[in-house]
Amino acid sequence: MIRTQRPEGTESKMVAHLQQLLRHTRVEQIVGDVIRLRATGVALGDMAEVENTDGEVSLARVIGLDQNLVSLQVFAGGKGLSTDATVRFLGRQLDVVYSPNILGRIFRGSGEPMDGGPDLSGDPHVKVGGPTVNPVMRVMPTKMIETRVPMIDLFNCLVESQKIPIFSVAGEPHNNLLARIGFQADADVLVFGGLGLIFDDYHFFRTAFEEHGVFGRTVMFVNQASDPLVERLLVADMALAVAEKFAVEENKRVLVLLTDMTAYADAMKEIGVAQERIPAVRGYMGDLYTQLAQRYEKACDFKGAGSVTILTVTTMPGDDVTHPVPDNTGYITEGQFYLHGGILDPFGSLSRLKQHVIGKSTREDHSQIMNTMIRFYSEAAEAQRKQAMAFELSSFDEKLLKYGGLFRERFMDISVSMGVTEALDLCWKTLAECFEPQELLMKQHLIDKYFPKLAVPSPTSEE
Repeated sequence: MIRTQRPEGTESKMVAHLQQLLRHTRVEQIVGDVIRLRATGVALGDMAEVENTDGEVSLARVIGLDQNLVSLQVFAGGKGLSTDATVRFLGRQLDVVYSPNILGRIFRGSGEPMDGGPDLSGDPHVKVGGPTVNPVMRVMPTKMIETRVPMIDLFNCLVESQKIPIFSVAGEPHNNLLARIGFQADADVLVFGGLGLIFDDYHFFRTAFEEHGVFGRTVMFVNQASDPLVERLLVADMALAVAEKFAVEENKRVLVLLTDMTAYADAMKEIGVAQERIPAVRGYMGDLYTQLAQRYEKACDFKGAGSVTILTVTTMPGDDVTHPVPDNTGYITEGQFYLHGGILDPFGSLSRLKQHVIGKSTREDHSQIMNTMIRFYSEAAEAQRKQAMAFELSSFDEKLLKYGGLFRERFMDISVSMGVTEALDLCWKTLAECFEPQELLMKQHLIDKYFPKLAVPSPTSEE
């Protein structure tokens, strides 16, 4: 008997093709948005089509395997789904469209366009949820992303390839700050991921990007609060997959904005409960740290290519920084911006990479100005407490109170917009308005060079 040798990979392709033709009709269990059935030849992460008895078709994704028992997340949700529904496995992983045509477009969490624009199904696709970058291909971050937000650019610089959250609470203007950074930052491409947004927030971001002229270089992936829960888990992966492609293949400096990662973690918790997994702290699954780290670690400055920088919003329920989501996030990211009382708190905010750019890609006086301004503001806060307790104030305390008011007005308001050089000059002006040069305790050559000289009237000539 003569055996013909098949080309390598032919057998696996035939199995995948047969799997696509096979329809499974016995759904054993429906729990929320998760269905379970028995099937073989299926891989974790494989996509499937679920056709209900009324003819409605939805995509689904394999999220669990227990021998031949397969668990799938149904994108359209489990509401109204019958156990007589048919399931057809597609033999491929989740992917998302990637081409220059996606700039200026808005997509759902399922990857389908939601803006009524041209069909993109014929454009190339890229797999979603791949591994993080090999450390050998990473380079040390050395470039600053100027946001024109003084409390960031001056005191906690945003650095290319950094991963950093905005810690906030409900009611704070974190979305306003995120949008402002998005349309003011000097990035080549903006990738936005909305996780469980109400319509007003979605409309705000879209309008902000359009009005400030950055929508043409922006890609938006949006899961609204009324959309299926499972799509919320896909938005971050889709946004990061597209961002990585722009950085690697187009050498672009990409800024990824994600809001809100607490909503993302809550979605993971609900899916975990539907899978009957044993929860850990406060109902969240034990792999919360791993799941968050897999997304945040996509931030990278690629060797010989572009970069991906990730800025997120993480709301803290009850303003509790020990809540599992902000607590785990703090161990993964390189600092945080702490939004409190409508301002970026200089004492709660931190950028662990700022030393790579301060005084190197910025002006020589940046480091001294940063330390001096924060030192005086800390002393101003102490003087304000003394005043509130009716203690006697010294003349220097009066100077500090004046300085504290100017600092909050000129720098801490998140609506203030100015470049780094302009902000540094304003710092010197503010110091000159409140203190004498010898009170600054700064390097003398910097004082001689940058401290504003008082205008002395020229003497009038005698007739």
